[in-house]
Amino acid sequence: MGEVAQISEFGKILIFLIIGIVMTGAAFFANKLVAPHNPNPEKLTSYECGEEPTGSAWLPFNSRFYVIALIFLLFDVEMMFIFPWATVFGSKEIAAVDSRWTALSLIEMFVFAGILILGLVYAWVKGDLAWIKASPIVPSVDVNIPTSVYEKLNAAQSAFTVKSFSVETERERTATVTATLHETATATTNTATTNRPMFKPAFKKASE
Repeated sequence: MGEVAQISEFGKILIFLIIGIVMTGAAFFANKLVAPHNPNPEKLTSYECGEEPTGSAWLPFNSRFYVIALIFLLFDVEMMFIFPWATVFGSKEIAAVDSRWTALSLIEMFVFAGILILGLVYAWVKGDLAWIKASPIVPSVDVNIPTSVYEKLNAAQSAFTVKSFSVETERERTATVTATLHETATATTNTATTNRPMFKPAFKKASE
């Protein structure tokens, strides 16, 4: 009679995780105790692959890095799925139970990898993997206006004159406009006063 394992496979994984967490915490704790603490401006500067950091670290990030990072993450996740698949595919116990499991797992992995490769080919054909594109895309607009109209408009630009601007001229113009508005408002007020009815209502007392 075979011996029964006291710890299941999930129990082994749990013990592995606990040991990993304990060892990592012990390493950090030992580093805190043993390592000297002597900060200086040179240690606190940003590390840039051995180069002297220049300028501010808050710079706009090139968006093309995100495409490369996403593609890397895509195939990184694919490898995470391939490892358990290889375990199932190479298991002799599963193949002994039903030989169709081997063919089914192989077809499933081909479908999974094919979808990922199809996405990579799409990004490649679209030109997202090209860091520096050889031929820039010139925007074009489908309009019915002929090119001669734009040429005439560009040629006629010399006929337009730009007025000179100065603070004194602008002040004089503002004062003139303000005086004109004031005169208009005064004339309107005088007209309204002149047109006021010049009589007083008289009321008769009721006879007793």
